[in-house]
Amino acid sequence: MTSPPLPRARIAGLDGLRALAVLLVVLAHLFPTGPLRSGYVGVDVFFVLSGFLITSLLLRENARHGRIRLRRFWARRARRLLPALAAVVTVSASLAWVVGGDILVDMGRQVVGAATFSYNWVSLAGGSGYFAATDPEIFRNLWSLAVEEQFYVVWPLVLPLFLLLPGRRSRTALAALLAVASAAWAVVSLSSGADLTRVYFGTDTHAFGLLLGVALAFLLHGTVARRASIAGVGPVWGVVVGALAVAGLVVTALIGGDGSGAGGGVAFPASSIVASLLTAIAVTVAAWPGSWFGRALDVAPLRWIGERSYAIYLWHWPLVVLATFQLTGVGPDVAVPVSVGLAVLVATLALAAGSYRWLEQPVRRHGFRGALRLARANLHARPARRLATLGVAALAALALGGTTAAVAAAPRETTSETAVDAGRAALEQARRDADARPAPAAQDVDGSQVTAVGDSVMLASAPGLLAEMPGIAVDAEVSRSLAAGARIIEDLAASGALRPVVVVGLGTNGPVSTETLQRIVDAAGPERSVILVTAFAPRDWIPGVNRDLTAFAAANPRVVIADWAGAIAGRTDLLAADQIHPGAEGGAVFARTVREAIVGAETQRATAAWAAERARTVLLDLFEGRGSPQ
Repeated sequence: MTSPPLPRARIAGLDGLRALAVLLVVLAHLFPTGPLRSGYVGVDVFFVLSGFLITSLLLRENARHGRIRLRRFWARRARRLLPALAAVVTVSASLAWVVGGDILVDMGRQVVGAATFSYNWVSLAGGSGYFAATDPEIFRNLWSLAVEEQFYVVWPLVLPLFLLLPGRRSRTALAALLAVASAAWAVVSLSSGADLTRVYFGTDTHAFGLLLGVALAFLLHGTVARRASIAGVGPVWGVVVGALAVAGLVVTALIGGDGSGAGGGVAFPASSIVASLLTAIAVTVAAWPGSWFGRALDVAPLRWIGERSYAIYLWHWPLVVLATFQLTGVGPDVAVPVSVGLAVLVATLALAAGSYRWLEQPVRRHGFRGALRLARANLHARPARRLATLGVAALAALALGGTTAAVAAAPRETTSETAVDAGRAALEQARRDADARPAPAAQDVDGSQVTAVGDSVMLASAPGLLAEMPGIAVDAEVSRSLAAGARIIEDLAASGALRPVVVVGLGTNGPVSTETLQRIVDAAGPERSVILVTAFAPRDWIPGVNRDLTAFAAANPRVVIADWAGAIAGRTDLLAADQIHPGAEGGAVFARTVREAIVGAETQRATAAWAAERARTVLLDLFEGRGSPQ
């Protein structure tokens, strides 16, 4: 019996799919206000490709040698991954040290996560949020590389167990079953209230793409095709099917949400599952012998990008974080000027091209020792080559030194976290002192009559609120939505703990709805004043939030606006580096703005009560015939 033919070493079209994957991710990151709301699905394309290619390589080696040589496999992976990664980490960390500030926070943890290919778990342990915009992690994109490398370590050890199963159908079925289990675990975890970042970063909950690629490799391994067709479908139809799959990937990236609920459409994990299935279809069509679709994807520009996709993926995120933070003071999750996005795109392509030619390829061809021998030989070559080698060595030394300096200089937390922590500490101290503190002195606003419910901006402003209105009850928390605040106010009203003046500061984290605002007013009842605090943040929904708050207040006589956005607009130096959370002085401005709004509301209520009493008295006098109104 003859053994089946070995899979081809290079499969046409896969570089084109790599190019598509990296373009989706990079364009989404560099132009966050563009149409690619779910460009992150490019990562899922990479996962399917990695699972398919690594398994195909291992199956080919097992068929050729009768075993899998683990040491050689892992050495090849190290030569492929480490050179570019080391360059990106050391150069980016050194540049972060030059920029300074919030961008250095947790630099040591980030470098450790990058160096050990455990970035996803290290980041989760540090409490980072992929879908949050408050923490400018320059190596955040390395979470996916960590997931892949963990797969590279574990899968060659597990594969021999699969090979004990009879036939490729049973192996394919088991791998597909594990992929379904991973996707189901992601869905169940999110529906059970698990943190979105934990599910997105988790190797267990985001392994379905890798496992789908494994199943595909088992399915196609040893396939004998005597004609250029797939299940009787000719090459022209193969092109049609492949093109529809690629178009589906682009549509998924366009219509999906960001996973946090702000984007609408199809959110994670549904978008990633769809992208993985479409990628599997595209790979099947491209990998089939004689496929026209594979050759179509091998056009020169796509192949060029695909071959350099690893370095492009590594470089683009640190560069855009460094550039936007240096120029705007905030990370790319908040805003990336178009000019910055274009400049970073050019720089990314240039650095990736240089990395591929002068760093990655020499190490892949000659190994680490061979590359070092070439470098030593260059020291004895002609002057130009010797000077270039010495220059590279000097840059490497500077990058290592800069990385060390960045780790040593890293602050413990961002300025926004400092502001929030100060607010939380002030509230805790106020609660501890509540019983011992004497009644507040007479003032135009009695804090004991005020309940304030808000998000992290109000939490950061808590010291100012306590100083401006002693006795105020503040219930504020990070990332709180308007809907969550409405539930809190309803519960306070039901328990009799809601005070006569209700302050609501919940516009930072997303759009507001008239229905939810009406719930708050209904819960407050006719005897209470409601103060709505406008929002200030570099977010695209903020202008709409403030318009909606102002319009709602205009239509409801018991609602008054506290214009925090107007008060801080010309004083952004009082905000943390994220341009959202106030420091001590900014918190004082927030508190004064709220107090002035309360004074206005109470004056309005007193005036209305006086006018009503005056009207009642006049009508009574007229009814009793005691004279004409004066």
